[in-house]
Amino acid sequence: MQNKIELLSPAGNLEKLQIALGYGADAVYGGVSSFSLRIRSGKEFDIESFSGGIEYAHSLGKKVYVTINSFPFNSQIKLYERHIAQMAELNPDALIVASPGIVKMANTIAPNIPIHLSTQANVMNSLDAQVYYDMGVKRIIAAREISLKDCEAIKKTIPELELEVFVHGSMCFAYSGRCLISALQMGRVPNRGSCANDCRFPYEIFAHNPETNTTFRLDEEEGVGTYIMNAKDMNLASHVEEIISSGVIDSLKIEGRTKSPYYAAVVTKAYRHAIDDCYAGTFDAVKYQSELNTTQNRGFTDAYLISRPFEKHNTQSHDFTIQYGTHQVAALVSGDGKTWRCKDKTCVGDKVEIVLPAGTAIEPVDNEYGTITQDEDGKYWLEFKKIISAQGREFECIHSGDERDIVLPAILPRYTILRRGIDEALEKKGLADEPSCGNI
Repeated sequence: MQNKIELLSPAGNLEKLQIALGYGADAVYGGVSSFSLRIRSGKEFDIESFSGGIEYAHSLGKKVYVTINSFPFNSQIKLYERHIAQMAELNPDALIVASPGIVKMANTIAPNIPIHLSTQANVMNSLDAQVYYDMGVKRIIAAREISLKDCEAIKKTIPELELEVFVHGSMCFAYSGRCLISALQMGRVPNRGSCANDCRFPYEIFAHNPETNTTFRLDEEEGVGTYIMNAKDMNLASHVEEIISSGVIDSLKIEGRTKSPYYAAVVTKAYRHAIDDCYAGTFDAVKYQSELNTTQNRGFTDAYLISRPFEKHNTQSHDFTIQYGTHQVAALVSGDGKTWRCKDKTCVGDKVEIVLPAGTAIEPVDNEYGTITQDEDGKYWLEFKKIISAQGREFECIHSGDERDIVLPAILPRYTILRRGIDEALEKKGLADEPSCGNI
């Protein structure tokens, strides 16, 4: 019988690593330095904090996979050797690499650490999978364009090979991330981890006549939009039951190391519930989609795992680059659970929803700082009576960006999230009449 499928979440820094694990991830992935395909998140980890993250995950019986999945130039080969050796000393649970040469290098330098092949290697068939398996790769992170039937064919040919698929997050305009638009326009090379996301921009199209030196702007058809390369975000939560039932997928992966702590928490928890409910026979896609819709997104598509690319005509979002989710984060509770920090203007008398880490619960509270209640739907709510900092300063309201720690009416699980509906949040900002789409 197949082991329970793994839930793999992004870890852009130590805080997000701890949040992802707290909200239900079985494993996380992240990296240090520009050898990871997310330079910005790689800079948020240093060796000390990344090592601490691995130790923390292992203390919970969970795993950390190290991303070393960019493609080396000749001048960097020695740097890669040193980096792999340094990462191996931290005792991670796998190295994620993309280049055949780096697969060979990792096998030589760190023979005891499993190798996972990055989606950047574009594996789509059993022939390529066999080549990498023979090279010592334990798991292949399939290309986003792969179908579940193709995964079944690979697993049938190589039953010992683990297969990992993306189920949620940003989709690239190009085939499995092999894009040069950012390098052409901005000088930032996508496959070196520094993509400028040029495909998310609006574009205007012009026609030029060199004989008359005349240039005409071509107007877009009304309602079509100018975000002509902007892919919607992948969302396969409704298909988790189908994926698990196939029996060929070992890990479900969430994209988003550079996304917010709220994203890491809510998306992880939604997929945690989807997986657990599937095994329990209580799968409810509406519930998971309701939570996922609370996050900012570019519109959702179920992408290509279930349907072939040529069958899909709704994978692009031409009207906007990103839109509000149904909720806005008001605050994030500290690691010790005693205080919170403001992420959105919050005042005395405000009532916010409490979003708890996976598998946790709290008791009702009523004291001078506030009340905690639970409604008939099982949701917890916090109403503020006082807003007092840990240093004793009292406020009527506190604003986003204020780094003061504010006392809670009771100790909550670490990294609990406080949120409110987007309409209320926009009203507080004086943006109640703003459209739901925007570059935010």
